[in-house]
Amino acid sequence: MLTSVYYGTISGLRHADGIPLLLLRLYLAPVMIQAGWSKATAFGNIVDWFGNPEWGLGLPFPELLALLATAAELGGGVLLLIGLGTRLVTVPLMITMLVAMVTVHAQHGWLAIADASSWFADGTVYFDGSVLAAPEKLAAANALLEKHGDIQWLTSSGKFVILNNGVEFAATYFIMLAVLLFYGGGRFVSADDVLARFLAKKTE
Repeated sequence: MLTSVYYGTISGLRHADGIPLLLLRLYLAPVMIQAGWSKATAFGNIVDWFGNPEWGLGLPFPELLALLATAAELGGGVLLLIGLGTRLVTVPLMITMLVAMVTVHAQHGWLAIADASSWFADGTVYFDGSVLAAPEKLAAANALLEKHGDIQWLTSSGKFVILNNGVEFAATYFIMLAVLLFYGGGRFVSADDVLARFLAKKTE
């Protein structure tokens, strides 16, 4: 009895298997569009950051790479939103995430936010262990704000954290994009599926 209910439920879920892919797209699209828009509106600064070897990334062909990153995120985000060319557009976005992980985030380890209680905060894992000093730094910062500022107003939107800038977010986006690469934009919920069904009817 339980077995038949279980497999019946699983079989029924297949009719809605496009929904998780839609949710992935709806999650990723604004993230990518915002990132691309930020680059587009400060393009000169992005080019300088990409190319400068002293305080930037020191990448070759910074104008070209900045343009490609901006186009991938801004255009790719819009295409993800409607689910058009989903598998194709994930490729440049995944490359962008990989480049970001290697050139920007890897040196800081895994954590995006410094959390000394995390399993990844130990100095023996990936980086120099500076995350372990986060509680002391936050305590010092909060003490200064309590003495010289309006701490209640400053923390009314949430407590202060220390940005660690590790690979956590970029790696998460990469994995989500990989799912879309393998499974597409989602049955019934993407422009890709609508177009495929239309073309299939035209060829009948």
